[in-house]
Amino acid sequence: MSEIVRMKSVESVLHGVVKIVWLDGYEAIVDLRPVLAEGEVFESLRDSPERFNSVKLAEFGHAITWRDSHDDEIDFGSDQLRRRAERQAEILRLAS
Repeated sequence: MSEIVRMKSVESVLHGVVKIVWLDGYEAIVDLRPVLAEGEVFESLRDSPERFNSVKLAEFGHAITWRDSHDDEIDFGSDQLRRRAERQAEILRLAS
């Protein structure tokens, strides 16, 4: 099993999109809008740009997190975000 590459920083770029820097130096803009568009669990992030902008890096850099309107945690893991970032970067490369 490979080790999860932890994240160094996260910031909201626009509603539904974050910029992430991993500890190995990889940087990416990650579009989460397709994921946020589905499911009740993401409703508070989908409906509130202010809440989405409150994104934080979890302790040890293994996830990014938010609190929903019921104070429950919503998170995305580092490995899942890295795969999504690399896939989105490849799509952009192929499209250009």
